[in-house]
Amino acid sequence: MDALAILPPTRTLCPYCGVGCGLEAVASPQKSAVQSHNSYKIRGDRQHPSSQGMVCVKGATVMESMDKQRLLYPMFRSSLDQPLQRISWEKALEIIVDKIQQVKQTLGVSGLCMYASGQMQTEDYYIAQKLFKGCLGTNNFDTNSRLCMSSAVSAYGLSFGSDGPPCCYEDLELTDCAFLIGTNTADCHPIIFNRLRKHHKQNPHVKLIVVDPRCTATAEVADLHLAINPGTDISLLHGIAYLLKKWNLIDQKFIDNHTQDFEQYCQVISHYPPDKVTQICGISLEQLETAARYWGNARTVLSLWSMGLNQSSQGTAKGRCLINLHLLTGQIGKPGSGPFSLTGQPNAMGGREAGGLSHLLPGYRSIQNAQHRQEVEQLWQIPLGRIDAQPGLSAWEMFMALENQQVGLLWIVATNPVVSMPDLERVKNALRQSTFTIHQDAYFPTETAAYAHLVLPAAQWSEKTGTMTNSERRVTLSRAFRSPPGEARPDWEIFAEVGRRLGFEEQFNFSDSAAVHSEYVQLTAGRLCDQSGISYGALERFGPLQWPCPSAEHEKEVSSPKRLYTDHKFCTETGRANFCLDHSQGLAEPVDPDYPFVLTNGRLYGHWHTQTRTGHIEKIKKMHPKPILEMHPRDAEKLGIKSQDLVAIKSRRGTAQLEVLVTKAIAPGTVFMPMHWGFLWQNNAEVNSLTHPIACPISKQPELKACAVSVTPIYR
Repeated sequence: MDALAILPPTRTLCPYCGVGCGLEAVASPQKSAVQSHNSYKIRGDRQHPSSQGMVCVKGATVMESMDKQRLLYPMFRSSLDQPLQRISWEKALEIIVDKIQQVKQTLGVSGLCMYASGQMQTEDYYIAQKLFKGCLGTNNFDTNSRLCMSSAVSAYGLSFGSDGPPCCYEDLELTDCAFLIGTNTADCHPIIFNRLRKHHKQNPHVKLIVVDPRCTATAEVADLHLAINPGTDISLLHGIAYLLKKWNLIDQKFIDNHTQDFEQYCQVISHYPPDKVTQICGISLEQLETAARYWGNARTVLSLWSMGLNQSSQGTAKGRCLINLHLLTGQIGKPGSGPFSLTGQPNAMGGREAGGLSHLLPGYRSIQNAQHRQEVEQLWQIPLGRIDAQPGLSAWEMFMALENQQVGLLWIVATNPVVSMPDLERVKNALRQSTFTIHQDAYFPTETAAYAHLVLPAAQWSEKTGTMTNSERRVTLSRAFRSPPGEARPDWEIFAEVGRRLGFEEQFNFSDSAAVHSEYVQLTAGRLCDQSGISYGALERFGPLQWPCPSAEHEKEVSSPKRLYTDHKFCTETGRANFCLDHSQGLAEPVDPDYPFVLTNGRLYGHWHTQTRTGHIEKIKKMHPKPILEMHPRDAEKLGIKSQDLVAIKSRRGTAQLEVLVTKAIAPGTVFMPMHWGFLWQNNAEVNSLTHPIACPISKQPELKACAVSVTPIYR
């Protein structure tokens, strides 16, 4: 028997992507009094229903980053040209409270902003909402989910009347046709892909369609790879719909009984005949017809999408046009079918449920709904009317407000916008103009800390207890199994202490995170995302629970995965789902003679976001030692470029320098670079020095996936 297995493991959750894999932390019997990553072995939790014991390289190596370059105590400077100096927590809290009071008196509460992260636990999210939207009365709380999943939120809301992915992971193993668009699932959500790929290999009748300008690890195993031109997703989806209707491969009964605007939708798709679509998308007629036949002839169809659709100036419309195909064919609310948005971060779903965007309130409520505001105000015991009726600033709008001196305090939590925001030079300049920026994080230095006046040490995964919700709406309790290093504190405790010092003692009188969670779930009762039956006790007793869950006992008795809309009644006023009637507008920044290439970008298998964790893990650094620009041989030949040559990539906003990989895996006219490198890891390799901030007008999610660039060789 393994000696490490003698001690009972701590069941927890991987802190990386939205798959939400269960992990077990097993303490070594010989562990020293000083805890370190060597004191624990991490393995997959075989009892976790989402991941079934599987784990990718990031989850398997996560402990190796826990003790490296940690932020151990608060530090402060009055201006950015000074060095940060250590201060006490008492002094740090005094500075924050004084600054909040000062901004309220000068700029009003609209001058207060918090920009947070899908890596926070739900308890952190909830207390931040209560502090900013409730007690302070400003909706200027947004997160990096705005860059990640806000288009999916808007798409579900407009099509179905509410946010909330209707599918579950079991559908990966029940579908007859999987349609993957805007997602390199094999690299970005590997455990989900493992489940789907196993089903695909074991069942010859199952078809896998992958839509991506790159031949990724996902596309390599597809039955059909559609390497469409960037920005032509809506044309493709309407073109498939055109053929499904022409061939009468639609579910007219479902359409008549459960949808609205079908006739108008037919008018829209009539503008997308095959000859036009194939020319726009850069695919053959045979490929388009094969995709439509695979979808139309399948008993069940499951679609998966992620950043490739969401990060677009038409992100909401793209998600909705994919949903259209499900409405057209009745492929929703039954096993193996449905439109399934894959969340990028471990608790992006929990953040949405807790109200973690500037237009939301907890429990899938809207800031602009008077009844919703009143329900929250009553539970929070704050004066009616305290919650502002207008949405707050989105992430990009916060940084632009710094340019106009409209923000007096920007509080950045668990995210690194000096790498992840678009148009980075403008973001950096905006932060230089900030009168007071707080950066609350577990690691130091980070690129964002270079622009902060106050840095606060936060406890992270393994050091604090809380819940997270994964892409299939499954809530997992992540228990602390080590102490935070130095003076680090859980995020929610920091927010609550500030709230108490501002005079809101009753609102933040929580003994522990379980008490925070208990209050939060009250605001989900009766809502689509009902979690009122979920408690820490229930999660300890039953394991991870999927919502809606008004009763944990009932959930366990039923024990089967839950799908939404099984009765085909949607959350709209009519109970019917809405067809999207948008046309394709193409790329927000098309190519031209000066900038002839479309630059797209994304994750690599081993790295995570801006490398604050994975950049410290030797195995992952060896897998991905440096960023590389992918370019098609035809384009490389025209420019006289070969693999390993150094090139300059230039957009209208900035430049980057990378080595080239000449490969047929990228479509001609398109180049690809990874997103993970900020200036702390490699100079002149920041993809977001190139990208633009043009955003979807509904979701306000920037079109990070495509911008126009030139590529020129640098002779060494």
